[in-house]
Order: sequence, then C-alpha cells, then structure tokens
Amino acid sequence: MKKYPVTLIKNACIVNAGERFIGNLLIENGLIADISEGDVEAPQHAIVIDAQQKLLLPGVIDDQVHFRDPGLTHKGDIYSESRAAVAGGVTSFMDMPNTVPNTLTQELLEDKYRIASEKSLANYSFYMGVSNDNLEEVLKTDFSKVCGIKMFLGASTGNMLVNNLQTIEGLFAGCRGLIAVHCEDEPTIRENLAGFKSQYGDEIPVNVHHLIRSREACYKSSAFAVNLAKKYNTRLHVLHLSTADEMSLFDAIPYNESKRITAEVCVHHLWFSDEDYERLGSHIKWNPAIKTKNDRAALLKAITENRIDIIATDHAPHTKDEKSKGYLSCPSGGPLVQHSLTAMLELVHQGKTSLDLVVEKMCHSPAKVFNIKNRGYIRKGYHADLTLVDTNSPWVVSDENILYKCGWSPFMGTEFHSRITHTFVGGHLAWEDGVFHEEVKGQRLLFNN
Repeated sequence: MKKYPVTLIKNACIVNAGERFIGNLLIENGLIADISEGDVEAPQHAIVIDAQQKLLLPGVIDDQVHFRDPGLTHKGDIYSESRAAVAGGVTSFMDMPNTVPNTLTQELLEDKYRIASEKSLANYSFYMGVSNDNLEEVLKTDFSKVCGIKMFLGASTGNMLVNNLQTIEGLFAGCRGLIAVHCEDEPTIRENLAGFKSQYGDEIPVNVHHLIRSREACYKSSAFAVNLAKKYNTRLHVLHLSTADEMSLFDAIPYNESKRITAEVCVHHLWFSDEDYERLGSHIKWNPAIKTKNDRAALLKAITENRIDIIATDHAPHTKDEKSKGYLSCPSGGPLVQHSLTAMLELVHQGKTSLDLVVEKMCHSPAKVFNIKNRGYIRKGYHADLTLVDTNSPWVVSDENILYKCGWSPFMGTEFHSRITHTFVGGHLAWEDGVFHEEVKGQRLLFNN
C-alpha cells in the first residue's frame, strides 16, 4: 500500500453540501481523517498548508472526456490530459470509447485501465463502447468497476454511430447499469447538411454548424432515448445537452436513487453562443453544436431547477492543424479540463450561477449519479480528492500556461479571477502552485453497483 504523508490544511473556507465554514482538514493514508473548526495542533511530522481562507472544494469529477489514448495520442494522451485536469482541479475523469481501436471488447476496455494505472495523475474510469453488433460483449460489463456504457445515437468523432434498432432496444432492455448517450438524429443532420452543401458547395461557413446539427436533431434523438428508457426502466444519462427544447424532457427534481433519467450539460454550452462563431470559428465547433444565447440561458436555468444533474467538459483535443481545416474537414471538439472549474467560477463571479451549484453539479452530483464509492464530498473517511482555489488571483489564458498536448484553448486570452493553487488526488498533493508532483498516480474509480 502506498504511504502518504500526513497533511493538515488549516484556515480553509470549506465548501461542501451547501455549507461553508472556516476550518481545518486532516489527511491520513489518503483519506480525510478529520474536519474541524477553530485552532488545531498539527500532528507530529505533518505537512501543514495554511490555506489563508482560500476555498477548499471536493475535487471535480468530469464524467465525459476524450483523452485520446490509445491510438490518437498525437492529439492528447492520458498522461498529458490528466496533468491538465489536475491543474484545473479535476481529480477524477471518465473517458469515452471512441479511441483507436474503439473500446468494444472487455479486453480492450481493461487495456485502457492498464494504461491509466501507469500514466494518469487523476483518478479514472472508462466507458464500454457500443456498436451495432457487440451487444453480447457489452452486457458482460462489471458495473462495480466500470462507470457505464456509452452509445452514440448521433455520429461524431470516431464513427461509432449505433443505428440498429434491434441493438438499441436490446441494450435498453438488458443493461443493468448506466447507459450514457450522445443524442443527435443522424437523418436530420444529413438532410440539413445536404441543404447547406447545395447553397455553399464545399465552402460551408462554420457559423451554420448549429443549423446543420440543429435543435430539431438534438430534441428528436434525446426524446427517442428518454422514451426508450421509460419503456424499459433503464438507467439513462443524456450527455452534453445543448437546447432549451430538450429541458422539457427531464424532471425538475434533485438527484435521488429513484431518478432513473439524468442529464448533463458542458461548460462550452454554458459559456459560448452562436454569436461567438464569427470570432472563434472552428475552435468552438463541437457536437452537439453550440446554440443560441436563449439556449445558453435555458441551460443555466435548468441547472438551478435540477433538470441538469452534472456539469462536465466533453474535453476532446485536436491539433491546431486539424482545427484549421475547412468546415467539412475540421473535426469537432476542443480541450477544456484545465479551465472548466475556473470558467464556472467565473460565471459565479459574473452572478450567472452560484458557488454551491457549481460544487453540487461538478463534484457531488457526479458521485451520486454514478454511485462512486467514497468520493465527491468533503467527509471523514472519504478519499482526499480536494482542490484549493484562490478566488482573487486574476490570470489570463495564454500559450505559456496552457497544458493540453494540443497547445490551444477556446479560452485563449480570457481573464479568469480564480486560480487553482493546490490539487490533492487520493491524499497525494499532485499540483502545488504551478508544480506537479507525479510520483503517485491516480486510482481506478469503484462504484456501489
């Protein structure tokens, strides 16, 4: 068993489960050993960190990333992207199956866990992927060790579209774990694309991306998935919602164990709108597409209403050269994990959401929705996945401080008021004021399923 130093974090503004107070937190053997208020004496030989009333938050759990390992490591890899994640206060991630090869067998799934055990600075889990013809293999998944099943109901990077209705129904009927879905209706997208090709030829401007991958395509596919889940009482999680229309599909209640259908929104859909295509072009080309200001406002409102359960990133790096290509050749997706928490805290600074909601949707709720063992909260006996945040330390995103392997960010030039100063992963201080400590790797997430 790894040996961790005893660490005392003093004078922190502890934010947890809707409460905040100035207090102290003791870490022993990788776990939260004690939480206290008032003066406290440090144990002998303990490392002492004076937080000076910085925010102490649970580490962010990102339920949707594409770290590109294996097979696409020119874009990013588990080592490079987990470093960026930890620097951004993300202590756990769940990675998607559209790597090369696609993660469509239990053997390939376990191979990704092996890679992560050797390379990841953050805690990790990986989705089992679905194709039109691997249903039997998918149903072998051990949901005590695997976060869930990922199915693409809309084609995106990696060409893992599932459009065989027999496979889809078989999965919804037979799966005993969580199914996470990418929802966009492919026939609608193809029809829209044909219309814009007839208008522009091969020179389609990126600012019509949200009209090609339209709100109708999103709603039709999300409604299809939700109706199937209700039919079979399936545990469904709908990823990266992007429209006001889709919000009516989800119940406005806080997450509880009887809530069988949950929803996620991503940071870019809460930050950007279609008006930003002119300025940022393909750097904000995502699938599903960034929509209008009204959609963005509806998504922020849905977080408050508890229609949205999780805020994540869909972190999906591509190289600068790939993103500089024309609309039809440019891949969708962009890097976000280093900046997701600071971006959401900036929305708090702007009065568009609250700190408690950010912590709930990025830390607590992912742990609840995925039933993760002993993570996501600042509680005695829980793994010490923690981040310290200075909310009065402005900085600007630049080439010099971007840690993604791809070397760019859609937030380039943006000023944030909050800075991640320390990140603990399972009790190990992995990030400290711009310095990585890489001698201890992250852990495989386990689930109470």
